[in-house]
Amino acid sequence: MNSNKLRIGLLINSFSVPAWAYKMIEIINLSDHSEIVLTVRKESVETLKKPLLKSVWDQRKNLIYTFYQKFEDRCHSVKFDAFESKDISHLLKCKDIVVKPKETKFSHRFLDDDIEKIKSENIDVLIRIGFKILRGDILKCSKYGVWSFHHGDNSVNRGGPAGVWEVFEKWDETGVLLQILTEDLDNGVKLAEGFSKTDQSSITRNKNNYYWKALALIPRKLSELHTLGEEKFIENVNKINSTPYFYYNKLFTYPSNKEALKGVWNIFYGNLSKKITNYFFFEQWILMFKLEKTEKYSKSFFRFKKILPPKDRFWADPFIIERNDKFFIYFEELLYSENKGKIALIEMDKEGNYDKPKPVLERDYHLSYPFIFEEDNELFMIPETAQNRTIELYKCTEFPDKWELVKTLMDNIYAVDTTIFKKDNKYWLFCNIKENKGASSFDELFLFYSDNLITNDWIPHPFNPIVSDVKSSRPAGNIFIENDRIFRPSQNCSKRYGYGMKIKEIITIDEENYKEIKVQSIYPNWNKKLLAMHTLNNSGRLTVIDASVKRRK
Repeated sequence: MNSNKLRIGLLINSFSVPAWAYKMIEIINLSDHSEIVLTVRKESVETLKKPLLKSVWDQRKNLIYTFYQKFEDRCHSVKFDAFESKDISHLLKCKDIVVKPKETKFSHRFLDDDIEKIKSENIDVLIRIGFKILRGDILKCSKYGVWSFHHGDNSVNRGGPAGVWEVFEKWDETGVLLQILTEDLDNGVKLAEGFSKTDQSSITRNKNNYYWKALALIPRKLSELHTLGEEKFIENVNKINSTPYFYYNKLFTYPSNKEALKGVWNIFYGNLSKKITNYFFFEQWILMFKLEKTEKYSKSFFRFKKILPPKDRFWADPFIIERNDKFFIYFEELLYSENKGKIALIEMDKEGNYDKPKPVLERDYHLSYPFIFEEDNELFMIPETAQNRTIELYKCTEFPDKWELVKTLMDNIYAVDTTIFKKDNKYWLFCNIKENKGASSFDELFLFYSDNLITNDWIPHPFNPIVSDVKSSRPAGNIFIENDRIFRPSQNCSKRYGYGMKIKEIITIDEENYKEIKVQSIYPNWNKKLLAMHTLNNSGRLTVIDASVKRRK
């Protein structure tokens, strides 16, 4: 590990930046891997305000989009605004170089004198927060180049504006790319990417969510560079960029009036349809099961039987333990009137007969996803306790319904759906984490490991997050082994929360590497009343899943 901190420079228009950038700078400042030693600030030029009629005339081709975006900003408020203007001057104690680059309609090119000033500061990484498209020697002024976000999925969406077309055209996901800028505008060097669920009912909320998520990419890659060193870091970057990719879509620009009108109609129609549907129907998570003649996963979902809860609650996240010739199904029960989950239990015999559920674990905060496992002839549970900002380990003191807290494995963390997998006498802890307020817990899977189970000393994997993709990150049940291969069920939350699943095969898992590949996608297509499914578990002859169904009120 390199003990010297990386020297970071910021390319900014002014000391006033959006809140997402403020948070990113704050994280870098507090890190043990990097320090901000330079700001390169564009000289402020006073411009005359255009007369209203002139401004309207200049935007005449995009007026509908402009007015709609202003309407959304007023009406679709967000709790944590990623674009609130914040002053970073008090965060920084570093040299400030003011520049006046040559400017065209879309780009900036720095003057030679300014280039020499910047080079003299021996910067490792320049981070672009301001300025237009950068051209010329500024791209070579730092050891590892200029790092910049493209807020969009670069494989299908080049251009802009950020987070808009995904909503107007109802794409399932919204991407973000972190790249090292080159003169080839459309082909920077990829450093990292991620994918979030598109909020198809609001451009404002959609942008807010994934800007909060994206800011973490730069601190993570800086940490990786500092930890691995130059040679290994560059080797990893070259691997990421080893596959050629051809872009086949149009260059996206600001929506024309016709395009904006169509996009606004899509939003309005979608929201209206939801309201009408919700007036007559409600969505409810239920349990489904299948008993086989032999001990194996049941793989034909259309054969599964439903376990329907009363209409005042839902049941989800089923896990199974088999004991005393019975199956014990633990799951989340949530009464709509309380809006707080607890862990409940259904006992099922070998013929599939089952009793009424009973509660077994309840706290002042929300509980769900009761991950159950056995260790040294003792039964443990890790329910989701994200609302309490903890990961908690419980032990069964009186089977099957008495549980007590043994250890808080992690605290001050918003982690969901913790799943433990033991391999080579090491415990691997998978969970989705929401690192920043305003981001989503659907998107990013983190991995930790320890030689002991009952400990709060969990070591983060160097590749965290090991998955940054709303289609396959969040855990969906026990990791299982079949034919000597390791499979990880994951949630696909792109269309909606828990819409479907992806089965991933874990190819490599050790302290330095993690690799998984997609084996299969699973969708709730076997019954037209099904809306989603997001948990899969098996014990012996019994396989259980959950599913979201539409029921009449």
